[in-house]
Amino acid sequence: MDPHNFGNHPRLKPPMVLTGTANEGSAGPPIGLTDIGVSEDAYLFRVALPGLRKNECSVKCEILHDGTVHVRGVVTPDGGILRDSSGVFQLRVQQLCPPGPFTISFKLPGPVDPRLFCPNFRADGILEGVVMKQRVPVIHVDG
Repeated sequence: MDPHNFGNHPRLKPPMVLTGTANEGSAGPPIGLTDIGVSEDAYLFRVALPGLRKNECSVKCEILHDGTVHVRGVVTPDGGILRDSSGVFQLRVQQLCPPGPFTISFKLPGPVDPRLFCPNFRADGILEGVVMKQRVPVIHVDG
């Protein structure tokens, strides 16, 4: 079976490629788990980025016409220090994604229009995106 043609098989998982710190993490919640939804006009995807916050990492999402999605980012190093509203904490155990660059790549079930993409990096560490499917123009022949 063609690994890129999983759209007709709802129980098959798409091939994924993890690099950098996304691939190194062995303890804690896994980074890069992905859900993909399909509607008549669009695809929805969700990528788990547990422990990451918008202000503590740089995340970019690129979508190609063929439906390939590349999520790239850098978890900024903070020297093992956590800060919140009540104080500063020195890390003794770190099981979330370590500082450094990461990439997550996967393929949607079909071609898309990258101009019609709406991303949302949620507060719970989920990168969510909706992208419209590529539409083939219909040509009517009068005759």
